[in-house]
Amino acid sequence: MIHNSLEDKLQQFANPIDMLRNAEAGPYQFPVKSEFTNWRDEQEAWRQSAVFFDQSYHMTDHYIEGPDVKKLVESLAINSMANFRKDVAKQLVVCNPDGYVIGDAIMFILEDNLINIVNKPICGNWVQFHAETQGFDVQVSKDDRSLDNSQPRRGYRFEVQGPNAWSILEKLNGGPISEIKFFNMGEMNIAGRKVRVLRHGMAGAPGLELFGPYEEKEEVRAAIFEVGKDLGLLAAGSKTYSTVAHESGWFPSPMPAIYTGESMKAYREWLPADGFEAGLSLGGSLVSDNIEDYYLTPYDLGYGHMLKFDHDFIGREALEAMKDKPHRKKVTLKWDKDDVVKVFASLFNDGDRFKYMDMPASHYATLPYDLVTKDGKSVGISHYPVYTSNVSGWISLALLDESVAAPGKDVSIRWGEPDGGSMKPTVERHIQTEISAIVEHCPISVTARENYKK
Repeated sequence: MIHNSLEDKLQQFANPIDMLRNAEAGPYQFPVKSEFTNWRDEQEAWRQSAVFFDQSYHMTDHYIEGPDVKKLVESLAINSMANFRKDVAKQLVVCNPDGYVIGDAIMFILEDNLINIVNKPICGNWVQFHAETQGFDVQVSKDDRSLDNSQPRRGYRFEVQGPNAWSILEKLNGGPISEIKFFNMGEMNIAGRKVRVLRHGMAGAPGLELFGPYEEKEEVRAAIFEVGKDLGLLAAGSKTYSTVAHESGWFPSPMPAIYTGESMKAYREWLPADGFEAGLSLGGSLVSDNIEDYYLTPYDLGYGHMLKFDHDFIGREALEAMKDKPHRKKVTLKWDKDDVVKVFASLFNDGDRFKYMDMPASHYATLPYDLVTKDGKSVGISHYPVYTSNVSGWISLALLDESVAAPGKDVSIRWGEPDGGSMKPTVERHIQTEISAIVEHCPISVTARENYKK
């Protein structure tokens, strides 16, 4: 039987969990070199000097243009579009009618009637679906990530971050960069080229995301490194890119809340059977037969401050009803070093071994969900365990019940999958173990926590 849509594919399984738990996919792929020097130095440059990330290949770009662009995104976004205007960027968060998160992305407002949505394709696909089916006067073009695209990318995308980033960027520009506020865009000069930039600073210091036509990519890159070499600039590979953002508290891959519900059926019928959402894999020790136990709300993810009920959007009524109820809190967990050593030591056993922890990022599925307990009781989930030289240890992001979410609280993470592991090709036969952890602030980096939006 030919499966044309995600809905067709789901019909072959008794439960969406069965499709996701044993899917072929491993962790999300970053099609750049894993290391340019070594990931330890690259991680530390994020905090101590400056790093260069090439983001030109791993994210999908949705370009949406037309007179109804603002009207379209306003009907979907949980955050206000009152200041929708050229040269502003927004974190676009979208939910299903029940108030559960489908996905998020960065939305660049390039012109008053042109936006660019950038991230994994989940959020952009939801916007595209409504653009095509709800009568909005817009046109959509999609520039897929390189893994799904045989054509050259439409544009390059770089990021320069770290304490020395601003000095490098102003030297490149040949003088001070005009005042650009947080999450606003502007222009600068690099090698005689006009480069569009977005101001943010995930490393806790001012930095820029830079983008422009793909054919100018290598010229701009070379100029950045010519100036940055004396200021400690290091190119950072996929190992560093997939770890240091966790120090800044970004939760990268919530389960998209699309696999159940009659209200979402038309969308599942629109999504292809071989698309991104149909190929995600679920991993970790949190096990439930109900996929909705993996769905998350904006409140869970720390996006409650973004919620604005000044406009009508999908999920508004449900989110208003949730507003005053208890919510999980996003925290960082610092893993006990002796328990981590125990996991590595099991590699040398003749018998049972624990789930392998890949350095420096040990997520073996695109949707990693590990169970967090306190005194044997479930209190939340742990997500994306990584090792970072900047804290000399393993950390993960977690969403915990408020009763255990205060810094200094101790909890336990169940590491590994039950019953010897799932059938994902990234999972070897293993047994589960418990890893103790201490609750830390999120972001764990003091500079990122205090200075990110300055």
